[in-house]
Amino acid sequence: MADGGIKNEGLSSNTISSIISVLKRIFEYADKQLKINMDYFKRLGVKQNFAPIKILTISEQKKLNNYLINNLTPCNLGILMSMYLGLRIGELCALKWCDISFDEHIVSVNKTMQRLQTDENGTVKTKVIITKPKSLSSDRKIPIPDNIYSLLINMEHCDNTFLLTGEEDKYLEPRTMQNKFKTVLQICKIDNVNFHTLRHTFATRCVELGFDIKSLSEILGHSNVNITLNKYVHPSMTLKQKNMNMLQFF
Repeated sequence: MADGGIKNEGLSSNTISSIISVLKRIFEYADKQLKINMDYFKRLGVKQNFAPIKILTISEQKKLNNYLINNLTPCNLGILMSMYLGLRIGELCALKWCDISFDEHIVSVNKTMQRLQTDENGTVKTKVIITKPKSLSSDRKIPIPDNIYSLLINMEHCDNTFLLTGEEDKYLEPRTMQNKFKTVLQICKIDNVNFHTLRHTFATRCVELGFDIKSLSEILGHSNVNITLNKYVHPSMTLKQKNMNMLQFF
């Protein structure tokens, strides 16, 4: 894959990882349905270099939180859900009201939305598809915190409609949701972040509050805790100082 890609400059580690993820789903199917031993291929992987990504500061998160609550719309509710449940943008866009259990206070993440490139009769096009999550661990149930639950239960809805639009046949694709998020950031005067920052912020806040890492890893839909620790957790200097002060014995 060293000379892959449109420009023949090689594929990124993220792209290779996504390809391997799809292959693993195929291997899992072959193993389960066709009784073909695919243990060797299941160990395929790629080493990724996880570059630090900006997270929202406490003051930025409070500013964003206050704006969203005071201007509550389905889209703004979705942004809040990503910030407090760690949802990926594709998972949020595919979410329907029937995926929310109000009795159990749980959100079931069982699908994702993405725009894929297609080749139809030699013409390159793109189309939006809704599929199963990218891995078995991404198919998960997330407990709803009380602050989000109170907003959800008071929002008018029908079970089979998309959460972000309130309609059965109309959805917001990730690119559109990203643009709406940028507009909110401009209003709140928050710079240099993208939608995925909400997921990083969620993970980091959880760690700062002493959240159990195994539970956090499962909520984020990671296959192991190392991904959670290496990619999504960015301890603040305040937390580092707090931890260092725990070493004081005199």
